[in-house]
Amino acid sequence: MNATGLVHLYYGDGKGKTTAAMGLAVRAFGAGFDVLVVQFLKDGSSSELTVLRDRLGISVLAEQITSHMSNKMTDDEKEKTLACHGRIWQKAMDWVGKSQSSIDISEPFADIREPFSGRILILDEILGAIAAGLFPEEKVLTFLDQRPSDLEIVLTGRSPSLALMERADYRSQIVCAGHPYNMGIAARKGIEF
Repeated sequence: MNATGLVHLYYGDGKGKTTAAMGLAVRAFGAGFDVLVVQFLKDGSSSELTVLRDRLGISVLAEQITSHMSNKMTDDEKEKTLACHGRIWQKAMDWVGKSQSSIDISEPFADIREPFSGRILILDEILGAIAAGLFPEEKVLTFLDQRPSDLEIVLTGRSPSLALMERADYRSQIVCAGHPYNMGIAARKGIEF
């Protein structure tokens, strides 16, 4: 069995899917992995990305057309979001296609990082984009079936299809047993974003 290139799925209605994925990004980076974080339906301004992108130099791809939730988007916003997701997906696929020998880990943190040991691609909130019709699931399925053997992949979101569940080696369900939002407490910077 191949010990690298496995697929992780963090899903469910509970808080912590993105948090778990970003924690894995940091762990993998520290172990010498080349890391790319791709965020769907998000603008890339969440607090953890400040550390990943600005302090560690981890690549982050994120664009957001509107601050509306997908179920509140106009047809025009949906069309533009679909195109936006297509752009960041293509950039991610370009990154996936580059050879290991072209990856330079000399900076930053070369003195504390392990030697290069693989790559990890995090597709944050890809499940939400698929569910909203803002990214085609077939592209993701084909990619998972044809992914490079050295590439670890993380998918996050609420409700994966059976086809995605079947392709995942790790399946971690995050269940909401309680949340301050239900008591009227709004999302807090540094905790929810």
